[in-house]
Amino acid sequence: MTNVILALVGLAAAAVAAGLWAWRKFHPVSWWYVVQFPGRAVLAYLTWHHVASGCSLTRNRRRWRLTLDALPVVGQAAKSAATVVQYRRRMRRVDVEKSPRIGLMRPTRLGWRVRVRLADGQVPADYEKAAEGIAHAWRVHSVRVVDPRPGRVTLWATMRDPLTEVRVSPETGELLKVRPGKLENGTDWIMDFRTMPHHLNAGATQSGKSTLMNAMIKGLAPQPVALVGFDLKGGVELTPYAPRLSALATTRRESVGLLEDLVGELEGRMALCRAHGARNVWKLPEDLRPVPIVVLVDEVAELFLMADKSEKDEIAKTGTALLRVAQLGRAFAVYLVICGQRIGSDLGPGVTALRAQLSGRICHRVNDPETANMTLGDMDPAALDAARAIPAETPGVCIVAGSDGSWYRARSVYVSEEDAEAAAREYAHLAPAWGDLIGSSAPPASGRGWPMAA
Repeated sequence: MTNVILALVGLAAAAVAAGLWAWRKFHPVSWWYVVQFPGRAVLAYLTWHHVASGCSLTRNRRRWRLTLDALPVVGQAAKSAATVVQYRRRMRRVDVEKSPRIGLMRPTRLGWRVRVRLADGQVPADYEKAAEGIAHAWRVHSVRVVDPRPGRVTLWATMRDPLTEVRVSPETGELLKVRPGKLENGTDWIMDFRTMPHHLNAGATQSGKSTLMNAMIKGLAPQPVALVGFDLKGGVELTPYAPRLSALATTRRESVGLLEDLVGELEGRMALCRAHGARNVWKLPEDLRPVPIVVLVDEVAELFLMADKSEKDEIAKTGTALLRVAQLGRAFAVYLVICGQRIGSDLGPGVTALRAQLSGRICHRVNDPETANMTLGDMDPAALDAARAIPAETPGVCIVAGSDGSWYRARSVYVSEEDAEAAAREYAHLAPAWGDLIGSSAPPASGRGWPMAA
């Protein structure tokens, strides 16, 4: 009888173990919320004082404590070996190490977030410096300081790197929104052109810059928008997507003409809004609202490089027109995506002025620190350090500026050229003819851009 009971207990234990293993294997999300997170939270609360002390986040406070004082009574000589000591208790103020107050831990799919109240004299930068130490103490992949507010910061702990493998669809089904990848906190990376109209995409060769461009094309292709390309590498980068492009410039002369057309279109939209008393095109009636235009510039340095003085006038016209499009585009639904391997002040003042208008910043791995400075230098210095630390074996990983003013590590989903080309062919019928788009039935004249859609 005893053997039967032991056998049943063993079978039950084995069944429970197998069930727990299957639960963790086939539904890790619920396993994390129900089993793993509560244990992690208890451990984090119990060790928070020691973690804060080790990371130099504690402060000394004066507190009343019951202490033991040693008072000599007999034997006044300092060298006397037979000193009699009487112990008694008394209340006195002593220095006590106090850790910052930690709030309620809230679980996320990849970890947890917790709000911490800053001690007197502390600033969020103190927690940014201690983030790596806190991550090692909590045995997590990383800890980020997010959502700093007066007197408080939020610590975002991530158990594993969500950027190891990214599987999302670039299509969102919403106008002028693209989902090119994932952020380091596990949420989708959404590029909303209406919220952040212009983007600067910097990255060295094989850093993932072209893959991000493919994801944007695939995400924008099914939308009722016009795509315009500038590719001064002879058109080798953007020509495969020609069926979905309304116009493509492959030389500087064509670029000047195409930019003049864009500026003219902006002026026409400006007049249309003025005639109807609208501040921007989104205030117009839907039947009068013009088609949004997304301008893709593959290599911005080629637009500003000057081989001899004869090109000086064309470069000046190019820089001025691009700057006008950047300044006026948001209100009139013309958006810029500027890509480049090398972006520096040596390209001329036009690049620096243009950069100031590009609120969306995306920095992949770069070969020189000045490109990283031009892309992220006016943001948090920690973002610059993170961009410089991107390893070469992680193509697609980048630092992006969020619409909330924070920066994040992100990774674009891999979209092959074949997939992007297939999307361009599938939705070629959505590409408006350039002549119709700019209010003329005639195609652009020679040297004023290459019309792609009939």
